[in-house]
Amino acid sequence: MKTVRFTLTTLAIMAFTMLLASGAQAQTATRTWVSGVGDDVNPCSRTAPCKSFAGAIAKTVAGGEISVLDPSGFGALTITKSITINGAGTLAGITNSLTNGIVINAGANDTINIRYVSLQGVLNGLNGIRYIAGKNVNLENVSIVGNTGVGIDMNKTSDGNLTVVNSEIRNCTIAGIRAETSAGIARVTMRNTTITNCGVGIHARRNARIVVKESTLASNNVGVHAEGNGQTAVVVLTLSQIANNSGHGVQAGGGVSTNPSAVRIADNVIINNGGSGVSIQANGSVDTFVSNKIIGNNPDGCVGCTNVTTAIN
Repeated sequence: MKTVRFTLTTLAIMAFTMLLASGAQAQTATRTWVSGVGDDVNPCSRTAPCKSFAGAIAKTVAGGEISVLDPSGFGALTITKSITINGAGTLAGITNSLTNGIVINAGANDTINIRYVSLQGVLNGLNGIRYIAGKNVNLENVSIVGNTGVGIDMNKTSDGNLTVVNSEIRNCTIAGIRAETSAGIARVTMRNTTITNCGVGIHARRNARIVVKESTLASNNVGVHAEGNGQTAVVVLTLSQIANNSGHGVQAGGGVSTNPSAVRIADNVIINNGGSGVSIQANGSVDTFVSNKIIGNNPDGCVGCTNVTTAIN
């Protein structure tokens, strides 16, 4: 009888240990998976995927990756650690009606990568992506559509780096991309990206340093606005098209700008904007390489600009 009792006790301990190990493994996967037919009670493995990004991120280690098996909507989420969300090869969707699509509130040294994800605000979403904490955010092949706020709202209290590549932002009431920080520098690099039908295409505010290259800012109220709001803001704009905006194509200063705000432009086409091609207002300045094509605006030219014939620092 003692032997039987000992054996049963041993088996129970072994089963409990295996259960704990299984649970621990589910919580420490370096790669997890989501599927439209998944379930968040699953371990988020390739053969037993989760249903939502929120379910998968809880079972993925910091620095791990969430991959997408098939097209579906995977729900809004908050990111609090280094992570990669990769929807390559399928349609990885997030519908953010009446809420934010993705909130990034990560650690001071964390890096977040988001690839091939579509965020649909259905015209009443708040913001597509809110970046409020974390060291680096890298967006590649991301689509953000239909928000009453901002497509990508970078609003920090310390240094941060945002990179946006091969992406599109449409129909965002306030701005396509807005960047500011109360301390440090908010650095943004945007390449081969289109922003259309937004309040302001690119809005640089407190301590923002934004570089835009090979991109299109069209059919917004204002294409680009550097507005320090108590601190310096700088936008460098090269090899891009700023067209068909109802107001100014490029605006430096004005608004709530109380510190110097600068836009530096080279090799751009600034055309058919309802306001000035380039507007310099209070506390604003524009440096130009004289290599821009500014035509069809109201008015044309770059009145008050500083012509630069050497490298811009």
